[in-house]
Amino acid sequence: MSFDVLQDKIRAMKNPTVAGLDPKPEYVPPHILNACLEEYGQTLQAAAEAIYRFNCGLMDAMCDIVPAVKPQSAYYERLGWRGMEVLERTIAYAKQKGYFVIADVKRGDIGSTAQAYSEAWLGRTKVGDTEIASFDADCVTINGYMGSDAINPFINTCKELDKCLFVLVKTSNPSSGELQDMVAGDRLVYKVMGDLTQRLGKDTAGKHGFNLTGAVVGATYPSDLRELRRRLEHTFFLVPGYGAQGGTAEDVQYAFNKYGHGAIVNSSRGIMCAWQKTGAEGKDYQQAARDAALAMRDDIRQYVTIV
Repeated sequence: MSFDVLQDKIRAMKNPTVAGLDPKPEYVPPHILNACLEEYGQTLQAAAEAIYRFNCGLMDAMCDIVPAVKPQSAYYERLGWRGMEVLERTIAYAKQKGYFVIADVKRGDIGSTAQAYSEAWLGRTKVGDTEIASFDADCVTINGYMGSDAINPFINTCKELDKCLFVLVKTSNPSSGELQDMVAGDRLVYKVMGDLTQRLGKDTAGKHGFNLTGAVVGATYPSDLRELRRRLEHTFFLVPGYGAQGGTAEDVQYAFNKYGHGAIVNSSRGIMCAWQKTGAEGKDYQQAARDAALAMRDDIRQYVTIV
């Protein structure tokens, strides 16, 4: 089961973090962007190629210390088909470097459409007499607020191909409470969603005890994070909100169980844009990203011990 693979990588590196690859052209160091603009002109192709080179440099710099990467599809979709081609190449390169790949796509639909999304991001597409993987991520994020019809097609693909998924449960954004904190019977909506996520993954736990259905739970609501960790014993957490959104290492400690297992914490801009604070005009972007990733790891280690 794929969360076993992720947990093993985290244990090996003693680092429960994931680097978000959410690039805009303005996040790319000038020497990389300008080289692509000179080669391709002021085009979407230039922006896409600059982002790919930037991604590869970041992954080269961190592959021995960070277990996973999380490309967010929106930043590639905004560049049209060229961006999606770069996303496919980015995922392939990440897997070559040994990363666990979480495709942050947050898809949410039902029936044959959900099945198509599942096949696109995790599975295979039948072409003639063969089946071909397209994005081939290890894991995806999905929006399950349409109910089990939106989640089950992904679960089926995960069971078939030993992959996994994260369902949005309690998100890190300021307005999440407008819906997720509403009372539904004797529970809050986000607790209903968490319970559903764990129930749908029943009997899929791997050697570390986690189902293939994980949950997205934001660091910006630490009391909710603590409550959900107690409530969802067999659910692996993806924790956004650390750093730029205000979540701290002290906050994210509540995502982990007593063994320091069961969660991975995301940072995107804090790592990608670390070069903007060094004064070296991006020439040191790889070292800056590596230093930021190490600082995040060490920050979390003050509160979380992984055994």
